[in-house]
Amino acid sequence: MAILSATNITKRFAGHTALSGVSLNVPEGGIYGLLGPNGAGKTTFIRIINQITGPDQGEILFKCRKLKTTDLESIGYLPEERGLYKKMKVGEQAMYLARLKGLDKQEANKRLKFWFEKFDIGAWWDKKVEELSKGMQQKIQFIITIIHDPRLLIFDEPFSGFDPINVNLIKEEILKLKERGTSIIFSTHNMESVEELCDHIALLNKSEKILEGSVKEIKDTYRSNSYEVHFSGDGNDLESILNNEFTIIENLNDGNQWIAKVKLPENAGSNAFLQKMINKTTVHSFNEILPTMNDIFIQKVNEDLANNYHRISDKS
Repeated sequence: MAILSATNITKRFAGHTALSGVSLNVPEGGIYGLLGPNGAGKTTFIRIINQITGPDQGEILFKCRKLKTTDLESIGYLPEERGLYKKMKVGEQAMYLARLKGLDKQEANKRLKFWFEKFDIGAWWDKKVEELSKGMQQKIQFIITIIHDPRLLIFDEPFSGFDPINVNLIKEEILKLKERGTSIIFSTHNMESVEELCDHIALLNKSEKILEGSVKEIKDTYRSNSYEVHFSGDGNDLESILNNEFTIIENLNDGNQWIAKVKLPENAGSNAFLQKMINKTTVHSFNEILPTMNDIFIQKVNEDLANNYHRISDKS
């Protein structure tokens, strides 16, 4: 079941189309990657969900009914552009924002103290925000985003400015939130994070959705029937070993063994390739080369750019 469904969302700004007929379905209880190059429409879509702006056309359903203002109590949003009051004390500001999210003073204090201790930032409670590093400030904003246990969390580049240790810390907390049943929209340019965290993705480009689905299904779709084999033997004679039946993408000697990347014909299985290698060489390892989300991102965006170019050329 989808916790959030968008149908035919269109948004224009002074002649610029930010979103053009975008329809998405965010499954409940998983992590949904909202991907795309700069200017694709991701931030506009997120702002529409948070009712910072409204669509010119289309409809968004939250928990199977039309999204309304009171639903913001069930949504937590961590924007890419962070913003804390620099002159306020950390604890005072965190309490103020937690109260705005509907928590009473006692409950807000209890939850904040728990998270401040968990993130080892309790000593900063009475410090001014301007005294904190960027990473410390982002930890506080992460806490404020999740403090009211929202049903839907929206993270826009949540790891920006964090060192690797704190990136792992926040990743672990995001996965724990998912395990507890929280639904998460995760917008990022970091494809490695998408591989690690996301169950489903949508890819936007130039205001339109060009790809959507589960990460596993998408990666299966973009498999290229290519393999990497590590072997000993006469690597210089690889073409004759394979009898020119397979396309050699790369063939290198690292000093101890040969490492070849080979593309098989579309309907060919790997057994025939491996048998030819075993007959003439000693195979040390053999693995399918699976596409990364970064590979798919680049390929799909380039395909979309080429299609747009052809459409424009056909009209002229």
